[in-house]
Amino acid sequence: MGKTAAEKIMAAHLVEGELKKGEEIALRIDQTLTQDATGTMAYLEFEAIGIPRVQTEISVSYVDHNLVQSDFKNADDHIFLQGVARKFGLHFSPPGNGICHQVHLEQFAIPGKTLLGSDSHTPTCGGLGMLAMGAGGLDVAMAMAGKPFYLIMPEIYGIKLTGKLRPWVAARDVLLEVLRQLTVKGGVGYIMEYFGPGVAELSLTDRATITNFGAELGATTSLFPSDENTRKYLAAQGREEQWQELNADPDAKYDKVLEIDMSTLEPMIACPSSPDNVVKVSEVAGKPIAQVLVGSCTNSSLRDLTAVAKIMEGRSVHNDVSFEVNPGSRQALENLTAEGNVLPLLLAGARIHQSGCLGCIGMGQAPPTSMISLRTFSRNFPGRSGNQGDKVYLCSPEVAAASAIKGVITDPRDLGDYPDFTLPDTYLPGNERIEAPLPESNSEGNEVEIIRGPNIAPFPDFEPMPEDWSGKVVLKLADNITTDHIMPAGAKILPLRSNIPAISEYVFSQITECFACDMKETMSAGHFGAVIGGDNYGQGSSREHAALAPRYLGVQVKLVKSFARIHKANLINFGILPLTFVDQDDYDRVEQGADMVITGIREALISGAETVTVEVNGTPLKARFDLSKRHREILVAGGLLNWARK
Repeated sequence: MGKTAAEKIMAAHLVEGELKKGEEIALRIDQTLTQDATGTMAYLEFEAIGIPRVQTEISVSYVDHNLVQSDFKNADDHIFLQGVARKFGLHFSPPGNGICHQVHLEQFAIPGKTLLGSDSHTPTCGGLGMLAMGAGGLDVAMAMAGKPFYLIMPEIYGIKLTGKLRPWVAARDVLLEVLRQLTVKGGVGYIMEYFGPGVAELSLTDRATITNFGAELGATTSLFPSDENTRKYLAAQGREEQWQELNADPDAKYDKVLEIDMSTLEPMIACPSSPDNVVKVSEVAGKPIAQVLVGSCTNSSLRDLTAVAKIMEGRSVHNDVSFEVNPGSRQALENLTAEGNVLPLLLAGARIHQSGCLGCIGMGQAPPTSMISLRTFSRNFPGRSGNQGDKVYLCSPEVAAASAIKGVITDPRDLGDYPDFTLPDTYLPGNERIEAPLPESNSEGNEVEIIRGPNIAPFPDFEPMPEDWSGKVVLKLADNITTDHIMPAGAKILPLRSNIPAISEYVFSQITECFACDMKETMSAGHFGAVIGGDNYGQGSSREHAALAPRYLGVQVKLVKSFARIHKANLINFGILPLTFVDQDDYDRVEQGADMVITGIREALISGAETVTVEVNGTPLKARFDLSKRHREILVAGGLLNWARK
């Protein structure tokens, strides 16, 4: 039987295991990326491993999240990251150079290679034919040390594209339709692989938009073939020699197939407060808006910015709207300027910001109270914008521009003919500020001093799993809890990512202000903590702090209906036991504040038991392990670093 494109890449990089669905496999990782909000901790972890230089073909440290330097914390982290790159052999992309996913697509992505990034939107480079996956920082640190990446072999969900997008309908609308049909849980356990005649109708950056936004399906990654459009993009980047063709075999079999006829789509929009709350723009048109943001790693390419500039040409932003543009990269901004497309934005009334994540991660650009914000971003989880009770809608650049002009949510087809434009055959490189690694033969790297500001705290040590475990249910939560709920972002909290004691004070702060103090009280009484959750627990960002900070506070067990992939892996990495209910009805029987006892937990892990008895206020219930042998060893050791040191 033939192979899918994803299976071909996995087969070429397989280090351990067999490509059997549901079995643990280990893949060789060619490239890694980090961003500053996750990178500082990842490099502290890399230092703890004790490897003198990264072992990958390419590793890049990006600064794109914590760009607001309101005090010393972010600036200190940036200097730390530059020093780490020089000492350990990484490329360094400084503040203002662009969003990691956009820059990596432009400068480093290669078809057929594997990429592991400490950011959940790393699948962006799947649009270029890479197997690009998000993971926690510790997994990325291990990959930089030359260790394989372990995962459960996913099933392959084929998305067959037919037809061609009509004017004013964008690539984002393709994925909005997939989200509408499959929901934010629809991709869990799958690689989403795109095929069919419609693929050829999508530009490379269109594909990158789809694979980026596909992270919201909960998928392991998303992937397009590498074809003539891929070659043209690499040629425009001056990297044509790195192109190789990659397609699924004609007789490849997909585990599931969803067919999307792109010619039937119309402009779509995700309403508050989930990426899968999708309707047609025409159904919500006319709602007054106060803010429009164009940017993020989903829609900030040269193609997207050019489209917005052409739409705005000769038009003005409505007086009641703040219209803000965040270029995805220095390259995109340089080429937009060279093509004469910055001036139309300025004349229309746009506010142009530096290249970076900014409002997408809650780093500024918060919307007004109780007013609608339209964003070409990837997530509209409650409060992620920086305001609780926010009203954030997710849409294409075309919908964003049309709405900015009209002052209300607008179907862009109302503007008339779609503007005609072409992109340059060769891009200005935009890589002037990227610092290449020192040659391995250069002894200067060993002499680099890594400067550590006062906010950079040592990595905490964790004890092994006890023979018997007892604790209290400190918090009970519903379905679809995101990592933003667990460990919020924003301008106040993000700068604390390199200081676990400080950032742990904000765990679950969007849900209750008392969690950290409750855990301190619980620990002082001699008990550990447990958290109860519903379905899809831990969806969203790859931020390992959503596992690391609760573990620092004393949370050692999470018992839920189901986990999101990356968060579950992060829990294991930091020694938090991930359990699922055998009987889903038991979720209703567990109350917050209950006493919890798990007798013989260490032996159950070592013996390979599939279930364990959990006593809640003296009443037993069954919980399931869904763990590989390696996972069990890591949990017994108290975390991945403890296990690796052994």
